[in-house]
Amino acid sequence: MADTKISEPKPKKGKWTRRAFIGAGVVAGGALVVGVAVRPGNPIDRLSPMLAKGKGEQLINAWVKIDAENVVTAIIPHVEMGQGVFTSLAQMLADELDADWNKVKILEAPADKKYVSHDIGREFLAPDLEVPAILEPTVGGSFLQLATALNLQITGGSFSVRGTGQRAMRVAGAAAKEMLIAAAAEEWNVPAGELRAENSMILHDKSSKSAPFADFAAAAAEQDLPNKPKLKSPKDYKLMGKAMARHDIPDKSKGAAIFGIDADLPGMKYAAVRAAPVVGATVESMNVDTAKTMPGVLQILNMGDFIAVVADGYWQAEQALGTIDATYSKTEGDTLDQNALFARYATVLDEAGNDGGDVETEQGDVMEAFASAATKVEAEYKVPFLAHATMEPMNCTAWVRDGKCDVWSGHQAPLMARKAAADTLGIDTDDVTYHNAYLGGGFGRRSENDAIIMATRIAKATKYPVKMIWSREEDTMQDHYRPSATSRFQGGLDENGKAVSWSNIHTHLFDPQEAPTVPYYEIANHRIRKIDVPTHLRFGPWRSVDHSQHGYFIESFVDEMAHAAGKDGYAFRRELLASSPRHLKVLDKAAEMAGWDKPLPDGHGRGIAFVPSFGTIVAEVAEVDMTGKKPKVKKIYVAADPGFAVNPDGFAAQMESSIAYGLTAALYGEISIKEGTVQQSNFHDYPILRINEMPEVEVAIINGDHKRLGGAGEPGLPPLAPAVTNAIFAATGKRVRELPLSKQDFA
Repeated sequence: MADTKISEPKPKKGKWTRRAFIGAGVVAGGALVVGVAVRPGNPIDRLSPMLAKGKGEQLINAWVKIDAENVVTAIIPHVEMGQGVFTSLAQMLADELDADWNKVKILEAPADKKYVSHDIGREFLAPDLEVPAILEPTVGGSFLQLATALNLQITGGSFSVRGTGQRAMRVAGAAAKEMLIAAAAEEWNVPAGELRAENSMILHDKSSKSAPFADFAAAAAEQDLPNKPKLKSPKDYKLMGKAMARHDIPDKSKGAAIFGIDADLPGMKYAAVRAAPVVGATVESMNVDTAKTMPGVLQILNMGDFIAVVADGYWQAEQALGTIDATYSKTEGDTLDQNALFARYATVLDEAGNDGGDVETEQGDVMEAFASAATKVEAEYKVPFLAHATMEPMNCTAWVRDGKCDVWSGHQAPLMARKAAADTLGIDTDDVTYHNAYLGGGFGRRSENDAIIMATRIAKATKYPVKMIWSREEDTMQDHYRPSATSRFQGGLDENGKAVSWSNIHTHLFDPQEAPTVPYYEIANHRIRKIDVPTHLRFGPWRSVDHSQHGYFIESFVDEMAHAAGKDGYAFRRELLASSPRHLKVLDKAAEMAGWDKPLPDGHGRGIAFVPSFGTIVAEVAEVDMTGKKPKVKKIYVAADPGFAVNPDGFAAQMESSIAYGLTAALYGEISIKEGTVQQSNFHDYPILRINEMPEVEVAIINGDHKRLGGAGEPGLPPLAPAVTNAIFAATGKRVRELPLSKQDFA
């Protein structure tokens, strides 16, 4: 059972202006559409064919639709890739609207600038900014312009619920309810304060009158639109905080869900592709004598940086591609090997010494504190490149004709994908229609546009729609990888074992905004530096981004400092979090769940790790059996404070998913390089966690601050690896400073 300690929000109510935060309009047949937008009145007639296909429907800046049958449709501006966001966001909207959950439908918004994640800039640049209602249109408009300019219709960074959900879906639902009540008050000639909404009905208890939302839809559209409609306090939630069944699961369980790879068009052909093995190389020559005679082969294309075979079927295209011998241009990356790369990391870190690199954060006199410390601790950690290994291989279907293009795929940033296709073809974005689908795994990989661009280029060279599918080998060898890295630490302890100095320098990772700072640990003198080491490989966001590396680095070194201080890892962290009660509560909960002080059998170990990320505080305890030749992770205890869990079951599922993904990486994950080329190609040499290897996972949710929600999709991953390696140390005395664990000898 989750612990709850929350207080009631006190939003202010405003009125409509020409730049109001909420836009609304009437649909034919008496249905109401409410959309979150800063400038109502923008024409979106071109969206109607996609979103208003029902008889008599019309959209005006719509995120919320109430039709004549009293069905509420929540139009969700994020993608569903297994994280349950459709359900959670619809819960937030329907709760504020007081809609009947059994009559709520969900529709993904199209790739259009009307549906940019207008709040993403605000979430990351000014998350705590509160302004009076009269200024909300101006502030909201500024962030909308930023999001629009950057095409930020994106699902990532565990942003959907904490950003769009809090400041858009709830607001849209609350605004629609106020408008419906105002319309009913006029119709019945009663004060609005005497009316209430419940289960998609407007009720007047004094007269026992009641009517469905649909009866007031047209009149509601004429009402003033509040800039800041009143939002519910947690005590009044009816749907938020409840474990609601996921909207996407029924179709997925019976095979009816449509993913990008399921696109099917009349006359469609298939393309198999093979890119140059070293990034930056181009095709110099290719022998296609055998391929061009094979059944079903229609075209063989030298696209410069890749080869494509177009055929009647995918297997025909893939088989023909396998017969093509090609030579490639030379690049600077041809001589790069894995060991040489890590040697380069070591060299630049050595050269940086105590003064080099870019300082990311600094407090106090680190060198003096370290020099005078009673106990000094030093360590170096390494992590390899990692692929995303989504279960649905990269794919895209494109159809180019008459100066226009249709694209079908599953993408985390549909508007960016649409623009990428337009730029590739040299046409206007309005001439590209993007059809998004469920994503068979994203993890950051499907925020890149490479598959979109390749498919569009192939389609341009043909006269029919073409579905391009990457083989698993291509998917593994041409990924945008999580970067490898080396991280060095120096820590100082006083005579009482208290941490007095913390110094870290690491090779540059993916996101410079995710510095491995330690603000949640109370260490008076600390300094963090980074140093760039360019490579030819492509990098991209990987689940939890740089927190996945820094969580392992930091929590491993904290454990080493605890051991040097002669203290228990849990007790040592408690000292460092003494001034952070909310963080301490999460740490304590994880230790309590695991029975931290209870003895374990010989050869078994228990390890703890603590990493706040994406607005959610997470502590994990791992129990590991080391009696065999390799680690066997038996159980993971997770305590998490996301502020407020909108759908507790969905939140817990994301913690479990993160454990599976993170444990795969910790045990096996490694992309290695030889002569500039990725050596892994499929699951035989880039293995994925099997069902029998999955530990039991127990999750406890602490609702610590409902005003500032955190994410769910990523925060469960960063503590996993260090919790496991710290448990291995507890069981064996062997400190693991390099992943994956499969490289270590535990015999």
